[in-house]
Amino acid sequence: MAVRAPRKPSLNSRSTRGGAATRQRNAERSRAAILAAATAQFAANGLGGARVDEIARSAGVNKALLYHYFGNKQALFLAVLEATYAQIRGAEATLELEALSPSAAMERLVDFTWNYFVQHPEFITLVNSENLHRAAHLKRSKRVRALHHPLVERIGEVLERGAACGEFRAGVDPVQLYISIASLGYFYLSNAHTLGAVFERDLLSPREREARRLHVQEVVHGYLRPDASS
Repeated sequence: MAVRAPRKPSLNSRSTRGGAATRQRNAERSRAAILAAATAQFAANGLGGARVDEIARSAGVNKALLYHYFGNKQALFLAVLEATYAQIRGAEATLELEALSPSAAMERLVDFTWNYFVQHPEFITLVNSENLHRAAHLKRSKRVRALHHPLVERIGEVLERGAACGEFRAGVDPVQLYISIASLGYFYLSNAHTLGAVFERDLLSPREREARRLHVQEVVHGYLRPDASS
């Protein structure tokens, strides 16, 4: 009985697969361009002030394609929020806190949070915008909630190690601690212009920003001291 030689893929099948891969890459590039343009527009103008026409123009796509990928303006705003949170949580995951002593790990987390807010002002303005809507969009997102579970676990592990070796007080809530760390930088930066006018300081100057970073470190360190709860 003759053995058939394996069939070689036809040019048409290779062409079809290549075409599908190209379409996929083009779709990914278009989605990324839309998200980048939407992030800039929502950060600059808020949800209400951002215009889909301008987002599409900046992304180099037509509105029909934007709606095809994201559905509507509200869904696009949620996609931007999810991507924004994914970026900061992803960056936090590279800090390798578990490889450091508890005190060094907490110092690294505090510095990272402060520096991230300084380097990514769009994060603050996007969160401000969502707060105006009482987190109506984030409440629909399972992805954002899932992104925060590892963060809480990592902070909790650092706190447990710190309490076990006597560097930190016991019984610290990791969620409350993270909210405090974030708020010490977030409030300062989001209100720097009004606070600067009131206190007649340029709170965004390099000198003032560095002073604030050190202050945040001192506040967190002081709270975590073993004798702080006595």
